[in-house]
Amino acid sequence: MAEAHQAVAFQFTVTPDGIDLHLSHQAFTEIYLSGVRSWKKRIIGLKNSVITGVYPASPSSWLFVVIAILATMYTRSDPSMGLIAKIQEHLPVSQSMSNQCQTLVSAVLFSTLLWLLLIFTMRLCLKQLLSYHRWMFEKHGKMSTTTKVWVALVRIFSGRKPLLYSYQGSLPNLPVPATKDTVKRHLESVRPLMDDTEYERMTKLSAEFESSLGKRLQWYLKLKALWATNYVSDWWEEYVYLRGRSPIMVNSNYYGMDFMYVTPTPIQAARAGNSLHAYFQYRRKLNKEELKPWMLRSAVPCCSYQFERMFDTCRIPGTLTDTVQHWQDSDYIAVYHRGRYFRLRMYHAGRLLSPREIESQIQMILDDPAPPSTGEAKLGALTAGDRIPWAKARVKYFSSGVNKRSLDYIEKAAFFVSLDDEEQGGMADDPTRLDSYAKSLLHGKCYDRWFDKSFTVVYFKNGKMGLNGEHSWADAPVLSHAWQYVLSMDCFQLGYNAEGHCKGEVDSSLPRPQKLNWEIPPECEEQISGSLAVAQALADDVDVHVFAFEEFGKGKIKRCRVSPDAFIQLALQLAHYRDQGRFCLTYEASMTRLFKEGRTETVRSCTNESSAFVRALEGGEAADVCRRLFQEASEKHQHLYRMAMTGAGIDRHLFCLYVVSKYLRVESPFLKEVLSEPWRLSTSQTPLHVEMFDIVNYPEYVSCGGGFGPVADDGYGVSYCALGENVLNFHITCKHSCPDTGANKFGAQIGKALRDLLQLLCPNQTQVKKTEVKRPEVKKDL
Repeated sequence: MAEAHQAVAFQFTVTPDGIDLHLSHQAFTEIYLSGVRSWKKRIIGLKNSVITGVYPASPSSWLFVVIAILATMYTRSDPSMGLIAKIQEHLPVSQSMSNQCQTLVSAVLFSTLLWLLLIFTMRLCLKQLLSYHRWMFEKHGKMSTTTKVWVALVRIFSGRKPLLYSYQGSLPNLPVPATKDTVKRHLESVRPLMDDTEYERMTKLSAEFESSLGKRLQWYLKLKALWATNYVSDWWEEYVYLRGRSPIMVNSNYYGMDFMYVTPTPIQAARAGNSLHAYFQYRRKLNKEELKPWMLRSAVPCCSYQFERMFDTCRIPGTLTDTVQHWQDSDYIAVYHRGRYFRLRMYHAGRLLSPREIESQIQMILDDPAPPSTGEAKLGALTAGDRIPWAKARVKYFSSGVNKRSLDYIEKAAFFVSLDDEEQGGMADDPTRLDSYAKSLLHGKCYDRWFDKSFTVVYFKNGKMGLNGEHSWADAPVLSHAWQYVLSMDCFQLGYNAEGHCKGEVDSSLPRPQKLNWEIPPECEEQISGSLAVAQALADDVDVHVFAFEEFGKGKIKRCRVSPDAFIQLALQLAHYRDQGRFCLTYEASMTRLFKEGRTETVRSCTNESSAFVRALEGGEAADVCRRLFQEASEKHQHLYRMAMTGAGIDRHLFCLYVVSKYLRVESPFLKEVLSEPWRLSTSQTPLHVEMFDIVNYPEYVSCGGGFGPVADDGYGVSYCALGENVLNFHITCKHSCPDTGANKFGAQIGKALRDLLQLLCPNQTQVKKTEVKRPEVKKDL
């Protein structure tokens, strides 16, 4: 019960002489500093709320308007057309003020109202401007006059120096597509997957739905779109993520990897010291809204609401549905090591610990010889198994006493940290180690990650690190932004000394990390073992392969005048056809963050055009014919991607129509069949924020991306990213239990398809062979 005593600010005992009172000066000092820090955050939050609330104007513009009105009145003109006089007549305190003072107050009130009206008008104009998406459908480098004028107007109405959330009030709402358009696009998307008989049956189902039930469901959906900020996002979070009762490990959570070729330091505690310090610096920028809003083409803002729950957030299990809980800024992290859980405070005396001090604290945990409590070692398996048993166990065994206190420390922490005893990471002479590295990040030992936390940072014994992200609170690009910021700051700003340790000194008065205590009964241990068995079976079934394709990258693809994403997607179609002998429904994630609270939409990459191209290439058609079909397929893919980004996708609309049908308790054979279609090829592109890295001078200092588990039991999950101009990295997952799939086999097919497509498009270009370049594995300092 040591943690209970540490939390007491004063102690007293009753003696014959009275009450003997002992005050703790240190505890009161910490309380005072915590209060100061809390009030500073409130003041900053209030200031940012004012700045964001009046954007695209600025608070100082109010003074300009007031001065302008007063100056105009000084010239004996009335810019208000009599309104100032009307305001003066109805001032409640007019009798206690002089006439001149009344006029001044009335003018200020009129100026304020005029200023607010101007802000409202500017925001409305900006919202209308941001609803224009024709620019996205224009060919790259060929901007129409209309778009040029639009860009100029957007920049005029956008104001200057926006904060992270400045554009939130000006973003348009996600539109509801017409039912007939969605049904038509769906029929087009499934045509290459069906024979004539199946397609005719689907056509009849579609026509029946569109002419009858579809109209009724669409009416309710439009009503929601008028009322709600986003007609998709809340239902998507609730029904796709939080109501899932199967394990979130592998099925929902995803992972992110460290640098592929470089390890800044081989010292585990030192790597944790720098990166944990960088995470809290990032959180500070996030709280102050100092992060720049994401902009497309440097002019079009994207929604930033997903950033709000990055830190201090945890998914809480429930029997029917989970919930996402977000708390105020925590000043500590929860750390796991060798079966023990620790609480590590990141602030002391009102300041953030330095990297060297964090390294010292982490080293104390690594050196701590205390064994785990009974049942503690594999406690995290509860978050890896099925959700209902975890929800019941949480209520029964963790709702009071020491268990509740310790669980609160974990769930309310800024994020979770796992100190791993294994060595992981890719080596230049052994690329297959990336597969083990990815599996460790995806599921670990099934009990050494807290899969419910918004994210878990994993530090390996050799200085490598990675993360595991929970998916319900936000999509991967948001967490990827923080991850790449940490990687950049770790290497290029904080650095290490000659011995590989963090720079700086250590305050000897820092308290030790606090070990959490547990009282786990035998019945709970049985539940932990049951969850672990479920999670272990799932983890053992996952096949993962990660490889870097170094023969060429997006630079050479762009020289062929092809979109790199379309090129890779068509390569995946070709590889899958060669691997499985058939086409399949393909999922490519696209964002809808051009709209308020937008998340993702699906691009159905398997199209009539792509299947025609693959058949022609595999059928031995002439190169000119294949190139023409490739161009048509590439343009079709780009068009579908743009349609998805601009709110004209298929799947989110169909999903919401299905949810409405369930609320109304009506059955739709069409929607039931559509929502049950398996995604045997699920793909996603990992964004690389190149502004954070000097790729030209330090090409090896780029993250090798991340991946996710397969969506279908007989399918593949493929994540890819472009590392600079010359390398493409792929993360492939499938299941061992399916005899027809294999991650390494599919990886080989992808490599062959990439080479074949480049040879088809650019036959005269010299093939760049993979060269044996000795890359540094450990770089202590820059």
